[in-house]
Amino acid sequence: MNEKILIVEDEFIVANDLKMILKKGNYNVMGIASSATQARTMIAAKRPDWVLLDIILKGNETGIDLARELAAVKIPFLFISANTNQSILEAVKKTGPYGFMVKPFREKDLLVMLDIARYRHKIENQQELKTGEIEQAAPDFGEIIGQSPNLKEVLHKVSLVAPTDTSVLITGESGTGKERIAHALHKNSDRKNKPLVVVNCAALPLSLVESELFGHEKGAFTGANSLRTGKFEQANGGTVFLDEIGELPLDAQVKLLRVLQEKEIERIGGNHTFKVDVRIIAATNRNLEKEVAEGRFRLDLYYRLNVFPIELPPLKNRKDDILLLANHFLLKFNKANGKGITGFSDKAQQQLLQYSWPGNIRELEHLIERSWLLATGHEIDSIELPADSESLGETAPGELSSLEDMERKHIMQALQASGGKVFGSGGAAEMLKIPATTLYSKMKKLGIQQEHY
Repeated sequence: MNEKILIVEDEFIVANDLKMILKKGNYNVMGIASSATQARTMIAAKRPDWVLLDIILKGNETGIDLARELAAVKIPFLFISANTNQSILEAVKKTGPYGFMVKPFREKDLLVMLDIARYRHKIENQQELKTGEIEQAAPDFGEIIGQSPNLKEVLHKVSLVAPTDTSVLITGESGTGKERIAHALHKNSDRKNKPLVVVNCAALPLSLVESELFGHEKGAFTGANSLRTGKFEQANGGTVFLDEIGELPLDAQVKLLRVLQEKEIERIGGNHTFKVDVRIIAATNRNLEKEVAEGRFRLDLYYRLNVFPIELPPLKNRKDDILLLANHFLLKFNKANGKGITGFSDKAQQQLLQYSWPGNIRELEHLIERSWLLATGHEIDSIELPADSESLGETAPGELSSLEDMERKHIMQALQASGGKVFGSGGAAEMLKIPATTLYSKMKKLGIQQEHY
């Protein structure tokens, strides 16, 4: 292995440890820089194949500043840092690193991260060459609607990785369309004629997680009256889509890691393992780097899943797509129910474009459906947006809403943003950061019923 690695780290002891680990792993360490300025000088003298970056460096510039320059000249890089601040992590992700490791780390984890990063880089380059050399069939993206630059970048990544067996981690806010991207990945792969098995990890009862994923033998536990095949066995030859992977308990994460590493499963109560051939696609609205740093998600599993990350932009960052999506949903409801609504008034279009869409595409679909039902003419005149999109000061001067009224409005806003979903991932309870049982109790007390949202 002759790949040259530059270490950019301001702590001498850490940098020296990295150097020894990398040399032991047969990497060629071309040097150590403690500042962005020193790193630039070394890169100009001899271009590295990879750069390992810390965030905090000597001088006025950070590793993030240097990372932007590396991305511009197409030198792949990875971050190693003790910093897990949310805003810092978001800034790191925007630079497009091939990996992020939290200090302190194990030697094995560093080498695994590098192996996966090298594999991902190789896949990207191979697919780019194929795209340029031969004319390929246009990818089938189904009902993924839009033409904004952000969405085009996502679909380009889908077209690159879909034909491979590489694991993909789809991230993004609730309602951004992660499951549709998973379907597009499967549909454009060589496994398209085999099953795509969807698993909502957030909906799995804690006591039945392993049984659902890996199956059980008859008599394995009380109530196991017959043999059950798990999701991985059902998907053999195809794809498993693990939605809301961040909700998976740590015990189940260990078993999942084994499947990814060994390509084999063992049913509960069984005494032998057997091979399975599945591709893994996972999705989450959580920041898994932060979950890893806080001990809620296994680092080794994160690296196995995050071989090829695809981050979906929120709808507020896809302004060019809002009216396209709105008209798509309008046609969908017209076709299903035979109603002839032809479009949106100028006022309605402005409302759609100016709203922040906290619930993303899912919220847009529900609001279009509600507006479509209420429309009496040939077009939708206005959109009934949640309360927070307008001024909350609707009361007369000197008059304040009661605390109960404010709470009712806030809960209804969350219910509308979640499309009426109360519990689970993307539900109103999660948005309000309260248990679902507490939310149900408040809804009952405040008289909030389904027809209200």
